[in-house]
Amino acid sequence: MTFYRCCLVLLAFTWNTSAYGPDQRAQKKGDIILGGLFPIHFGVAAKDQDLKSRPESVECIRYNFRGFRWLQAMIFAIEEINNSPSLLPNMTLGYRIFDTCNTVSKALEATLSFVAQNKIDSLNLDEFCNCSEHIPSTIAVVGATGSGISTAVANLLGLFYIPQVSYASSSRLLSNKNQYKSFLRTIPNDEHQATAMADIIEYFRWNWVGTIAADDDYGRPGIEKFREEAEERDICINFSELISQYSDEDEIQHVVEVIQNSTAKVIVVFSSGPDLEPLIKEIVRRNITGRIWLASEAWASSSLIAMPEFFHVIGGTIGFALKGGQIPGFREFLQKVHPKKSVHNGFAKEFWEETFNCHLQEGSKGSLSFDPFLKSREEGGRNRPNNTTTTFRPLCTGDENITSVETPYMDYTHLRISYNVYLAVYSIAHALQDIYTCSPGKGLFTNGSCADIKKVEAWQVLKHLRHLNFTNNMGEQVDFDEFGDLVGNYSIINWHLSPEDGSIVFKEVGHYNVYAKKGERLFINEEKILWSGFSREVPFSNCSRDCLAGTRKGIIEGEPTCCFECVECPDGEYSDETDASACDKCPDDSWSNENHTSCIAKQIEFLSWTEPFGIALTLFAVLGIFLTSFVLGVFIKFRNTPIVKATNRELSYLLLFSLICCFSSSLFFIGEPQDWTCCLRQPAFGISFVLCISCILVKTNRILLVFEAKIPTSLHRKWWGLNLQFLLVFLCTFMQIVICVIWLYNAPPSSYRNYELEDEIIFVTCHEGSLMALGFLIGYTCLLAAICFFFAFKSRKLPENFNEAKFITFSMLIFFIVWISFIPAYASTYGKFVSAVEVIAILAASFGLLACIFFNKVYIILFKPSRNTIEEVRCSTAAHAFKVAARATLRRSNVSRKRSNSLGGSTGSTPSSSMSSKSNSEDPFPQPDREKEQQQQQQQPLTPQQQRPQQQQHRCKQKVIFGSGTVTFSLSFDEPQKNAMAHKVAKQQNSLEAQNSGDSLARRQALLPLQSSEAGSELDSGDLDSNESVVGDSQPETQIPEEMSPALVVSNSRSFIISGGGSAVTEKKIHS
Repeated sequence: MTFYRCCLVLLAFTWNTSAYGPDQRAQKKGDIILGGLFPIHFGVAAKDQDLKSRPESVECIRYNFRGFRWLQAMIFAIEEINNSPSLLPNMTLGYRIFDTCNTVSKALEATLSFVAQNKIDSLNLDEFCNCSEHIPSTIAVVGATGSGISTAVANLLGLFYIPQVSYASSSRLLSNKNQYKSFLRTIPNDEHQATAMADIIEYFRWNWVGTIAADDDYGRPGIEKFREEAEERDICINFSELISQYSDEDEIQHVVEVIQNSTAKVIVVFSSGPDLEPLIKEIVRRNITGRIWLASEAWASSSLIAMPEFFHVIGGTIGFALKGGQIPGFREFLQKVHPKKSVHNGFAKEFWEETFNCHLQEGSKGSLSFDPFLKSREEGGRNRPNNTTTTFRPLCTGDENITSVETPYMDYTHLRISYNVYLAVYSIAHALQDIYTCSPGKGLFTNGSCADIKKVEAWQVLKHLRHLNFTNNMGEQVDFDEFGDLVGNYSIINWHLSPEDGSIVFKEVGHYNVYAKKGERLFINEEKILWSGFSREVPFSNCSRDCLAGTRKGIIEGEPTCCFECVECPDGEYSDETDASACDKCPDDSWSNENHTSCIAKQIEFLSWTEPFGIALTLFAVLGIFLTSFVLGVFIKFRNTPIVKATNRELSYLLLFSLICCFSSSLFFIGEPQDWTCCLRQPAFGISFVLCISCILVKTNRILLVFEAKIPTSLHRKWWGLNLQFLLVFLCTFMQIVICVIWLYNAPPSSYRNYELEDEIIFVTCHEGSLMALGFLIGYTCLLAAICFFFAFKSRKLPENFNEAKFITFSMLIFFIVWISFIPAYASTYGKFVSAVEVIAILAASFGLLACIFFNKVYIILFKPSRNTIEEVRCSTAAHAFKVAARATLRRSNVSRKRSNSLGGSTGSTPSSSMSSKSNSEDPFPQPDREKEQQQQQQQPLTPQQQRPQQQQHRCKQKVIFGSGTVTFSLSFDEPQKNAMAHKVAKQQNSLEAQNSGDSLARRQALLPLQSSEAGSELDSGDLDSNESVVGDSQPETQIPEEMSPALVVSNSRSFIISGGGSAVTEKKIHS
């Protein structure tokens, strides 16, 4: 029974291998057999299997010279190892190599052969049946080429843990060790290649590309990885298509139309040469040019695509190639190939025929000899129905020179895949060497045991391959990582047209180092690149034109992110590079220029000394200081004149000094604010104004209280002494100082750069620290001004020489108008205008106080000296007393009349309370008696002593209107004699004329009984001017009876006349 089982297995194996003709394998016996899978053909002939007869194996077509060279590399490596005394001594490696025809079905067919042979060996049937041509098990397989083929093969070999070392399958899916347990490779996976492609596109600033991928396990994962990398770099994919060498015509036409209609000029292709060939042929037929092709390693040097007749379409292609290796002696080995000499290589015959386009005749006298096994296989395959005849080719002589024909087979200048095959064979050999040299106890298996090299199994070789570490012939370290991969670098090539023979050459223009850190892996020499085969200019492949500096990319709704519009950077932002994704914001102290390409320093603005506005304010402040100093100088020079004395000169000096401080404080607001100027300017302004207003307040209130006192007493003199006046000024000012000290201690002002008010300007201002403190400072100043205004208004009827109420009232009104206007102006302005508003307010208020209070007095002192006399002061004082007495008398007469009317039933008219006074040096109302007396005096001669006093005599008249009548009050004064021993008494006439149609007597009676209790008390010489007489007299005071009218007590040695109505009453002279 066992014998029959053995025969059945052998029959099955024989049938399985019978599908291969004698030219479809390369085989050599050895102690250890290595399998090989190579694409000797690019594909298989399409054939419709109708199943009317037994299905036959499809025929492989289109010979692959590069595939045959790769096969030769494996044979060369095995023979080199067999001849090596140090590597596997006394051991011979054999091989069984099959053609995959670049299809999965042929690859699996060959793989089944490897697996079946291993299963036969596992049955140990040698003792039961005599297998004359027994072949040892295949302990490892080198191959396959395409990732899709390797995926299918790996699934099958992985079931039996047969190690598979691929030399060209780079799909990243094969790194999955859970699915592909026994797969290893000597080529980097496509993950690095896809990253390198994205880096190249980013390097040339392309962002609008198309992608084409083979519809297999190589193209789909590779292009998927590229999409991931492109998305990270903001590279947009315009189209993405799948192709295959088996695609029908309609599918190819569709892909070509997509390419033709696309605006993307760069096309990334992850495909093999056979899969891409139909598409390129159609593109060439349509003459679609101007595209830049970015080739993956699988077709970057494919002989199917790199053809001169395709160059006008694919010229300038940028591709990736593996790093080339060196195989000493391989060139000579390739040249020695010959069907007669290569007895173990069943592919040599077809290679010779394809190379020289001839036919080798079998069985003739000069027939070629073959390996007996291959020969028997050949005889068994001759009778196949579809055996291809080659009668159309001439016979080969066998003497052809292989070096005389240029084919990809002899292109050994860049050994890339060939070197990977060479390295794969040596990797297996070194794994076997590790088994051969293994010492018991140091092995990789259980308890450190070692495998038996004579009975080695595939899974044991796989174990040692995973722990492999050796140095290759180029001095490089070779070891597989945990995923079974070798990390390698790429060369970047550019397709040029050779000027010598017109063929396509692959010019190395850069490299990609996967070991370098990110950003430094890619190197490209642009000077070596020829775009489209002849141009040096980098082509444009972007959805939109690059945005110039000063603009940014703006998203277009519904379009990919790479399709954008250029939007100008907003103010305050800039972009100094082209195609910027976003504009950068300028620093706080800078602003974008007109083109938004850079930032320029912002203009620093403050109320400068050099600008016209600052100069104007400075000139006004200096003018105010000069005018105030001038007024102070005038007051000091004329300090003994009646006007200066009447204004309380000490307080006037202090008032003028405070005004100088007010004008000076405005200068702190001009110039670049510093911390110390910010701390000084508001306190200086506040304290100066409070000092000024305090002086006006004390001065006005003092005069008001003195004039309203009934009888000046020593208490009044003491209370309103000069020291106490200064004390009150100090106390008022001290409150402001306290406010300022608290302010500076808790929240001191500081200089501040404001970047937010205007875009292009930095305003250097003072941060006040506390607006509440500033409010208290200004509020306290306004409170004092309001009190001062109240007292000034109340004292508006005092004598003009003592009373400045009218001017103080105006000045306070100006003060209030200025500072009330200041509040909204201060709140609504910004920047340097805040300081300007406050300076204007300070100057306006200061000029208002200076002009209203002092300009009138300076005018009198300098231009009207006749009014700056004692008589004018006395006249004004007397007029005030008279008006007060008259007002009181009228009130009493009105009360008496009302009482008499109520008792007697009679009615009378009440005189009007309005009065007017006028002081002149002439008498506008001459009386008859006065004229008569003057005529008598003119007739009498005057002595010189009488003429002198008469020349010095001055007269002051006051007119008061009462209802329908007029009362004129006239006073005459004699100037004191210089160097006289005593004052002479001048004659004065007093007359009273009351002109009233019906009530002259009653009016005259009402004027005479003026009582001191009804009128204001007179100022004595010591009260008004602090130890100096207000009227400038140094005579001792005359004791006046209390009942005497104050209006009559005006001076010493003076007489007066009161006239009114139509009659006259003459009073006696009064002498002091």
